[in-house]
Amino acid sequence: MADTTPRYTADNIQVLEGLEAVRRRPGMYIGSTDVRGLHHLVYEVVDNSIDEALAGVCDRIDVTIHKDGSVSVCDNGRGIPVGIEKTTGRNTLEVVHTVLHAGGKFGGGGYKVASGLHGVGVSAVNALSAWLEVEVHFDGRIYTQRYEKGVPVTDVTEQGKTKQHGTRTRFMPDPEIIQTLDYRFRTLAQRFREMAFLTRGLTLHFYDERQDRETTFHFEGGIKAFIHYLNRHRKRLHDVFYVEKEIEGTLVEIALQYTDGYAESVFPFANNINTVDGGTHLTGFRSALTRALNEYARNSNLLKDKEGNFAGDDVREGLTAIVSVKLSDPQFESQTKGKLGNAEVQGHVASAFYEAFSQWLDKNGAARTIVQKAATARRARVAARQARELVLRKTALESSALPGKLADCSDRDPNRTEVFIVEGDSAGGSAKQGRDRRFQAVLPLRGKILNVEKSRIDSALNSNEIKALIQALGCGVGNQFDLTNLRYGKVVIMTDADVDGAHIITLLLTFFFRYMDELITSGHLFLAQPPLYRVKIGSNTQYVFSEEEKDALAKKNGRMELQRYKGLGEMNPDQLWETTMDPARRQMAQVTIDDAAAADRVFDMLMGSDVPPRRKFIQTHAREVENLDV
Repeated sequence: MADTTPRYTADNIQVLEGLEAVRRRPGMYIGSTDVRGLHHLVYEVVDNSIDEALAGVCDRIDVTIHKDGSVSVCDNGRGIPVGIEKTTGRNTLEVVHTVLHAGGKFGGGGYKVASGLHGVGVSAVNALSAWLEVEVHFDGRIYTQRYEKGVPVTDVTEQGKTKQHGTRTRFMPDPEIIQTLDYRFRTLAQRFREMAFLTRGLTLHFYDERQDRETTFHFEGGIKAFIHYLNRHRKRLHDVFYVEKEIEGTLVEIALQYTDGYAESVFPFANNINTVDGGTHLTGFRSALTRALNEYARNSNLLKDKEGNFAGDDVREGLTAIVSVKLSDPQFESQTKGKLGNAEVQGHVASAFYEAFSQWLDKNGAARTIVQKAATARRARVAARQARELVLRKTALESSALPGKLADCSDRDPNRTEVFIVEGDSAGGSAKQGRDRRFQAVLPLRGKILNVEKSRIDSALNSNEIKALIQALGCGVGNQFDLTNLRYGKVVIMTDADVDGAHIITLLLTFFFRYMDELITSGHLFLAQPPLYRVKIGSNTQYVFSEEEKDALAKKNGRMELQRYKGLGEMNPDQLWETTMDPARRQMAQVTIDDAAAADRVFDMLMGSDVPPRRKFIQTHAREVENLDV
């Protein structure tokens, strides 16, 4: 029998030259090609200007979204050098924009501290842009160059004299790669606000020509002002604690404040990058916080000899903190910079924070209040552990011990299975009949779940609906959450398209964000998108998912019959399958967290106990509401 296996030779090896690798595999460099990737392009260019600010040579950055969808970033830094780069023999400006891992962040000569560590930022943006134009004011002269899809189409050209200094970059994302130009003003503004908080004295101006909308950020208070911003709708227990200290070249900056809430809101940054997965700086801070509070409590006789020490969870209840480090050689785990790995930073942070915070505790009257709060949290933790162990024991049993309301699927492979969380027996009945029993499970909830923003985890675990959720998903809760035990690859919230449905979604999202956040960050949580209308035009029937879509149909077809779906129970099982549950035809929105600090603030505002900011939020955004059910 002849061997038909294709030969594998040197001819099979493909080498991607220059920036072609970026264009072939954009996700490796910007994460995705959807709106998150679009925003990442903006952040990469702004990060270069932020690095100038961190170097102390830039105090203003202007970001503009133009009407044609291009973006320009202008700073008053030193300007990118334009001399000949010795290893390539090409102009430095061109090398920076066309060669990966080229920039002033290597070798320690250009930047002491930089966020764009890997040197792929602006070159990756260039590769993924239909065109990019750069203008540099450097050494009394103006220089420009233009690129198309990462390739220079002009030489570096001198345009005249100038008394200014800095860099202006304007780029148009390539529609062949980037799927959308739908920049989100609020998302970008939130990121720019963080950058300004973390870079004290920087002015960052953001203007969107499409909406004629602009905002400017400038915070002399730095991360202390950041804490005030995050806690402005919470009851604060003391003034902001702040420490800044440099140890062996690492600048440690920490601000914290306790509130009367229950959630922990700690946000770590390394060179202004939000390290969402933490790292050594966060570990150092947490260990030093626990040690300092335990020692203070012992020395003040607030912890008796027979009592055990506070655990980390006890001392972090109600804590809002910013942990920011700046160092010359940060070691991130990937280009997305989610976790800091420098081993020495743990000791630097722990030392700087422990010394200053211990002194603050000895002198501040709020210290006793913090310890008392930790003691209350410990009692709640013990109660929560008992309740959690009860839930987990039931979950560990066979499927017969799963919540009785759960209609499980026959497949046991989480790579193929999904569970729909629905409201009430009516919707649950339609979903159970309409689903594909092989891989789709349905969990009906009776009424609204507990608002966990106003409750400790021990109270939450006494809620029958929350216990049913935990048992059904199988991966635990809180600090015992284990994603490897998740029984369903997709967890889908499916509610009615009305006010009650929106409220249930918010309650569930609050619970998942506070106690199962890895479910969101790992991409397992979704929102179903049921249709708003069933439209009949003559003998043809179709489903409409938005008011805009309905209005567009009405303009084309004046005579049409409309059926408004207010509840999932109004659809028969076949319709629910066809419109909302069939993987081949449905529309679903994946829940993501672009900015943890912003999400923390919004959940506190919407679900916390402070009413005035919630009322103001509703009044401010009332005109943006769609599909209001009254």
